[in-house]
Amino acid sequence: MDKPIVIRMEELTKRYGAQTAVDRLTLEVAEGEIFGFLGPNGAGKTTTMLMLLGLTEPTGGKVQVCGLDPARDPLAVKRVIGYLPENVGFYEDMDARQNLRFIARLNGIPDRVSTARMDKLLDEVDLAKEAHKPVGSYSKGMRQRLGIAEVLIKEPKVIFLDEPTVGLDPDGTNRMLDLVQGLSRERKMTIFFSSHLLDQVQRISDRIGIMIKGKLVAAGPLAELAHQGLGLEEGEAYSLEEIYMKYFKEG
Repeated sequence: MDKPIVIRMEELTKRYGAQTAVDRLTLEVAEGEIFGFLGPNGAGKTTTMLMLLGLTEPTGGKVQVCGLDPARDPLAVKRVIGYLPENVGFYEDMDARQNLRFIARLNGIPDRVSTARMDKLLDEVDLAKEAHKPVGSYSKGMRQRLGIAEVLIKEPKVIFLDEPTVGLDPDGTNRMLDLVQGLSRERKMTIFFSSHLLDQVQRISDRIGIMIKGKLVAAGPLAELAHQGLGLEEGEAYSLEEIYMKYFKEG
């Protein structure tokens, strides 16, 4: 990779007793890249993300995010990353600005700084006209977009997304995917996201990794995975679902 490496895992391993959840995972993700992380339930995706976030310690191997070790310096890592879970929690009786202000203060951002950021972010996620409404009245799509604004208020270098479009209607899905792509292309943010919706992963990912039973069985650009997994050459038609199912059945 020509770009700086932002996420680096070397022989990363996590065991729970006799069970190995993540088995010697080696992977690099570059600055500004959108990396789609796939695998069935129980494959080790969530455990991997928890280690990257500094929420659980590896049993073995090494992991770095922006040159920092999440296990040894989790607070420093949290200052440079953002995380959007599948179900975002807000104070339901507070409006969008109040929620963003609260998060900004938790992150030590002065009000004079957060005010300017809030206005820009609410416009960017298309919630400026709805900012005065209690978040409890928001649709799923609106809540997800506000979640992106909440992640961005501290201007992270890396964003982790866990099923960011589950439960969204087609319009909400398109808005979310366009927003994620814009963060990568325009802001050079690194996006690491997990999803079961393969067509969406195919649409926006620069590279894709597939986890099966704790092991990374494939990683690379989609065309490369099609060649390795299906033996297809450039110009031949394929889908990520075909590639995924090939590795899934072999695993």
